[in-house]
Amino acid sequence: MVGEVYRLSEHQDRSDASHRHYFACINEAWENLTEHMAAQFPTPDHLRKFALIKAGHADSRQMVASSKAEAVRLAAFIKPIDDYALVLVDGAVVTVWTARTQNMRAMDRKTFQASKDAVLAIVAEMIGTTPAALSANAGQAA
Repeated sequence: MVGEVYRLSEHQDRSDASHRHYFACINEAWENLTEHMAAQFPTPDHLRKFALIKAGHADSRQMVASSKAEAVRLAAFIKPIDDYALVLVDGAVVTVWTARTQNMRAMDRKTFQASKDAVLAIVAEMIGTTPAALSANAGQAA
């Protein structure tokens, strides 16, 4: 409206190169999982979303059931709804964690970089390497 004051903030998109490099690192880590871990993470996205949850870039919800047996049934019902969700039962409480989206509209550059760094640290540790070595290997593969 005329005469109104609007505060503007600079929006800085993250680079496509950073985005591609991140996913190359995730793929590199996934390809180097042990057999036992590979069974837990059938795709690179499963690994990425697990690491996002572990790093705290997730939303959580809790439901209290009437008994532990009911909580187990509730968890079994919830799990297929989101194949990437982490569903845990503690007594009669069911906790569901879902990874936050990293799409370019939902996550600004600063938040994406923080989540990227945290996820790469987690997946690098899972395969027994450093984030720098993982990054270098993914760079060679890309």
